[in-house]
Amino acid sequence: MFWRKRRMATPEMAEAASKVVAEPMFGVLDILLMSVSLGIGVYWFFFRGKKTSEQPSVVKKLSVAPTLTRSSNVGFIAKMKSSGKNLVVFYGSQTGTGEEFATRLSKDALRFGMKGMIADPEECEMEDLAQLTEVENSMAIFCMATYGEGDPTDNAQEFYDWLQEGSVGLAGLRYAVFGLGNKTYEHYNAMGIYVDKRLEDLGAERIYDLGLGDDDGNMEEDFVTWREQFWPAVCQRFGVQATGDESSIRTYALRIEDFLPEKVFTGEVARLGSFRTQKRPFDSKNPYLAPVKVNRELHKGGERSCMHIEFDITDSKIRYEAGDHVAVFPINDSALVDRIAELLGADLDVVMSLDNLDEEASKKHPFPCPCSYRTAFTHYLDITSVPRTNVLKDIAEYASDPKDKEFLLLLSSATPEGKKEYSEWVMHDHRSIVAILEDLPSLKPPLDHLCELLPRLHARYYSISSSPKLHPTSIHITAVLTRYTTRVGRQVNGVATSWLKGKVPNGPQSMPNVPIYVRKSQFRLPFKPATPVIMVGPGTGLAPFRGFIEERYHAKKEGKVLGETVLFFGCRNRDHDYIYEDELKEYQENQTLSAVYVAFSREQAEKQYVQHIMMQKKEKIWELLEQGGHIYVCGDARYMAPDVQKVIRTIISEHGDKTHQEADDYIKKLQSKGRYACDVWS
Repeated sequence: MFWRKRRMATPEMAEAASKVVAEPMFGVLDILLMSVSLGIGVYWFFFRGKKTSEQPSVVKKLSVAPTLTRSSNVGFIAKMKSSGKNLVVFYGSQTGTGEEFATRLSKDALRFGMKGMIADPEECEMEDLAQLTEVENSMAIFCMATYGEGDPTDNAQEFYDWLQEGSVGLAGLRYAVFGLGNKTYEHYNAMGIYVDKRLEDLGAERIYDLGLGDDDGNMEEDFVTWREQFWPAVCQRFGVQATGDESSIRTYALRIEDFLPEKVFTGEVARLGSFRTQKRPFDSKNPYLAPVKVNRELHKGGERSCMHIEFDITDSKIRYEAGDHVAVFPINDSALVDRIAELLGADLDVVMSLDNLDEEASKKHPFPCPCSYRTAFTHYLDITSVPRTNVLKDIAEYASDPKDKEFLLLLSSATPEGKKEYSEWVMHDHRSIVAILEDLPSLKPPLDHLCELLPRLHARYYSISSSPKLHPTSIHITAVLTRYTTRVGRQVNGVATSWLKGKVPNGPQSMPNVPIYVRKSQFRLPFKPATPVIMVGPGTGLAPFRGFIEERYHAKKEGKVLGETVLFFGCRNRDHDYIYEDELKEYQENQTLSAVYVAFSREQAEKQYVQHIMMQKKEKIWELLEQGGHIYVCGDARYMAPDVQKVIRTIISEHGDKTHQEADDYIKKLQSKGRYACDVWS
């Protein structure tokens, strides 16, 4: 194009020049103007023309991008139509269980005359739900986990907001909901219950009753029971029949080739090379490799261990507030990983990729690929939790001993005997995949199928036990080492805490790194330092309150007036596990803390907990509540938090002269105003 334009310019310039010579009537000024014009013409054709002629290569590069973008952003309705799918399973998942259940239901669809796909609501235009009626014999399933105090998971927040707006009618949409929750929390399965009711309110048709899974009991059994009743209801409603084919359905195909080393993942969460080259901003897909500058033991005796760990965030530009959580991405014990290789006679250093067989699927791989099997089992797969029934069912075919195969099929069945055996042999004895391979020696599943079936290893969240006002360049956590022996004599070690235990710095030039990111929380001190606060936190429940106390101390140093700041703390023994004792005494001496009430549960014949100490100080608690005080509870959700709430209800009834119902209403009012907040776990 460039040379062609240049040749086209030559006759025009010659013609212009000949006219200048042949027409003497033109004056000097005319000749001067024509010369200027000629110069501009030459510039245009030779220089600007060259730039213009180079444009096609640039345009060609850019023209590819919109096509790729459109392809990757095709709505779920269009994907279903183009691939012949008629079932979509949405998931709201914080730790991966909701996504796992959604995947199982999508796989089930083939056995019941349907074709399914899973979808992340965060990546979908959920208003398109109304168009699902355009797909013949279609329905939507929602596997929705509840997070925190009745909140949606991070990836379901926008869907939840959209449902609340309620501007789209969903008449004709057929749906079912399975909720994932924990009965130890006050707002048990709030998200599942809400989605189920809200879809009905918007005109959708419920195909089967809401399922409720309880993680405090046996979530797997709850799901299997619901699932076994759900599919017959689908068959009846849609006039389809079960195929009877119970063989394992693979989602991913194994690919082994000579991958370029720079294209191979080595443990990164999402972005290839992110651990070699750190780039801001840091989040759940791009964690910061934080140097561990302090890792010290807090317990002064006894058999248990509690760590105080400080992450250096100096160069990260990470910001946090007292009350936030920090996520830690752990790795599995190398001895367990090597044990899998030993049991299966496998080479873990083979580099492979697992590629989704469904070209329309948004999830191309189960974890970052390509990578070595060693990387997968070390960084990406949860090998210490108990396998779910679908995993046991799918690997049963690889047992060469008929008795082992029969036993695995029993464990994975929905029969009363199977559920009982699974609960006892797998759940109660905490048999991980490693333990199952050890106890059933004829079981030899291939590594690639195991990689497909095992759940992802997810980040662990810890309450931040520091304030950025005092520690702007570091984040502190307080973590008890998880370690116990099962009834069959196997030792179980917490993945994250066991890994963190070994992250001990050896001087400022030798600090081990830990991938982290900060997750925001609603657990916040009142805006005015003069507002009284009551903090209840036994054990490591003290963690966020250490940050709160530092926050109040900073406000006091700035000359601000502090409201009364009262802490109720509990531990087993004064000489063993009274963590941060010296700090708390110092804060009392400088009057940051008004009072610290400690329950030592094992120092007397009858155990004494924080709720007992609270009853002893009930007049003080009522006084502070009536002054507009805020109350915060952090720690165990199963026993401590409910017991504390009972005490508060009793105090309100007695000192406020209220009935049981009026006391409950008082508590709800405190909660709605943000004056009663909990950060609990089970």
